[in-house]
Amino acid sequence: MRDFARSLRLWFSPGRIGDEGETPDYRFSLANERTFLAWIRTALALVGGGFAVDQFLPRLGGAARVGLAVALLAAGALCALRAVNHWMRCERAMRHGEDLPVTRFPTVLSAVVAVVAVVMLVIVVLGRAGR
Repeated sequence: MRDFARSLRLWFSPGRIGDEGETPDYRFSLANERTFLAWIRTALALVGGGFAVDQFLPRLGGAARVGLAVALLAAGALCALRAVNHWMRCERAMRHGEDLPVTRFPTVLSAVVAVVAVVMLVIVVLGRAGR
């Protein structure tokens, strides 16, 4: 928990990361930043998908539509927060010459997206069958 609080402070003052360890090869820092940006793009896509489900599927039952939209929006918010946390943890590990941190988040995010996709698939198939 203490490490998380330290990381949280660095989120809002990333210049302070320079006080830790040694500066890594800039190519590794730039690769870490590109990974962060990829996670942010994923978060934006999830948020956009959540809004799309809510706005463009009016015939879908209220609870199902809201449930899918909320799942996608929550996954997007979590993904954005996780992106900055992972970026900071990786930057700190590189500065201290440690192994990069491992995370289960990609598995969790993949599972959430897969569940939403399967639910949407069922909805589409049942919607076509009902016509």
